[in-house]
Amino acid sequence: MNKPAILALEDGSVFHGTAIGADGQTSGEVVFNTAMTGYQEILTDPSYSRQIVTLTYPHIGNTGINPEDVESASIAAAGLVIRDLPLVASNFRSTQSLSDYLASQNVVGIADIDTRRLTRILRDKGAQNGAIVAGDEALGDDAEARALEAARAFPGLKGMDLAKVVSCSERYVWNEGEWTLGKGYADTEGAERPFHVVAYDYGVKFNILRMLASRGCKLTVVPAQTPASEVLALDPDGVFLSNGPGDPEPCDYAIDAIREILETEVPVFGICLGHQLLALASGATTVKMNHGHHGANHPVQELDSGHVMITSQNHGFAADETTLPDNLRATHRSLFDGTLQGIERTDRPAFSFQGHPEASPGPRDVAPLFDRFIDMMRSRR
Repeated sequence: MNKPAILALEDGSVFHGTAIGADGQTSGEVVFNTAMTGYQEILTDPSYSRQIVTLTYPHIGNTGINPEDVESASIAAAGLVIRDLPLVASNFRSTQSLSDYLASQNVVGIADIDTRRLTRILRDKGAQNGAIVAGDEALGDDAEARALEAARAFPGLKGMDLAKVVSCSERYVWNEGEWTLGKGYADTEGAERPFHVVAYDYGVKFNILRMLASRGCKLTVVPAQTPASEVLALDPDGVFLSNGPGDPEPCDYAIDAIREILETEVPVFGICLGHQLLALASGATTVKMNHGHHGANHPVQELDSGHVMITSQNHGFAADETTLPDNLRATHRSLFDGTLQGIERTDRPAFSFQGHPEASPGPRDVAPLFDRFIDMMRSRR
């Protein structure tokens, strides 16, 4: 734990710290996440593809790594930035240290930097393109210059279509249900599952699929570029639009497919990128946010009831509420900055939510959205 590392931002800011994980170089959009726990789920969330994640909580890694708390098959984040990596990890489920986990998947990280200073830069100037160089890459008089060059060479996420990059390559069936202490994840294959849901994989998180499976859904997961005709040929009771990384606007294949599905009466439910794609398919537009929403303590108001929910968030783009057409209404709004958090079609059984209702920030305030989707499928029957 004594190898050097350098983090450089496109604005010229440079941080010197200690390398954790793999040696080498990485670049991406640098964002900050305010969650105190869940670093393993954050790292494996495909929505963080091509992003370097800064965790604002100072001690990261103190519960180690276990094989259950993953949201995809591998680490999706481009890199990790933390203040302090504890030398001892303690948890009854821990099987590996955070640093070893990063190294095993060739992911670069940096510790021992002032994450408060870094977070202030990202908050005031917006998410920055950046680069980490670690180990031997961080040695030499030109190391800072090379890090800055790599940071400024990253093209940025605006206009970048990543959904088709992180998506599965072929269709598959999902049977795993929700986790229970002492029992692990439930096997729903033999359970009664009255609803067939086709889920578009734009970077889907495992726990979304688990929560649908536990609610009686037989799940067929399809690649991001699957035409609507193939999805409808599977005779689904509902179509799910998953979360995912990157800019939604270039995903014309997804927008076209969703638009075609919306011409039917099949219920549609979208989360995160799926929410933005539903908005685009319905005639609204999206915008790149200053620094996005990344954390587990974001208050969101349900507009009809006035209730406030505590939510998990991870997005750098948002649907623009001022562009909603007449057949699309706002259902939820962020109490941090007023940005749109939920929409529903007034002429079709379709709705979506910007946050992550499957990622419990403690309270499970938003989980009933899954129940609403089930009710819509039941009503259609």
